[in-house]
Amino acid sequence: MQLFTSLSVILSEDFDFSTIHYTSFKFFPEMKQLVIFDLDGTLLNTIDDLGTATNHALATLGFPKHPISSYPAMVGNGVRRLLQRALPSGLDTDENIGKMRAAFREYYDEHCTDTTVAYPGIPELLHELQSRGIKLAVASNKYHEAVVRLIGHFFPDIDWAVVSGHKDGVPTKPDPSVVFEILTVVPTPKLQVLYVGDSGVDIETARRACIESVGVTWGFRPVSELKAFYADHIVSSPDAILALTEKDINI
Repeated sequence: MQLFTSLSVILSEDFDFSTIHYTSFKFFPEMKQLVIFDLDGTLLNTIDDLGTATNHALATLGFPKHPISSYPAMVGNGVRRLLQRALPSGLDTDENIGKMRAAFREYYDEHCTDTTVAYPGIPELLHELQSRGIKLAVASNKYHEAVVRLIGHFFPDIDWAVVSGHKDGVPTKPDPSVVFEILTVVPTPKLQVLYVGDSGVDIETARRACIESVGVTWGFRPVSELKAFYADHIVSSPDAILALTEKDINI
């Protein structure tokens, strides 16, 4: 009876279709067929290598370094924004950022796997999702070449549908362009897609793409940020992500 009542409201002349959101209804059971993962802070703990590379670039230009513990608050919006935030106030000019970026990439390309590790339970989660026929993708703000290298190094036996890092000329997240790129390669109804990340940037990206979001607590950002950006789900273990792919979608 509730189903027909909901439909009759939607089909009425007075219904405002601009108010529709995928969480508004609850009568189309769907299982997830594609899971899109953020990389840094979600699949891999990269913070030490990112901080060390940034400090190397700062020292190369004669600027003071930062403690590694300060870097979780700086990452998440791509390398340019990381370097901009790391530079002393008033010295974050395009020229300095360009020099920093060159030094950063030269170092990071050689050292991006020095201390980086997969988060506990992530390899097992990826294998289980893959065994169930769920397609897997990566959407990162890190430059594309480094993303491809890291994914190949740490997850060589995962058959990724798409691995996408930042490319020149393409907006960084939270612009949803990277998600739309993935959906072009892997056409999937949005109700069957799950987006997993550790930051407000990720949750906003999912919202703009109109797909269900999962915020993870083991990454670089506090739970309060995930809540502030209205993550659809917040999980503290990879097993919980697996459970979300099995449930009926709340629509």
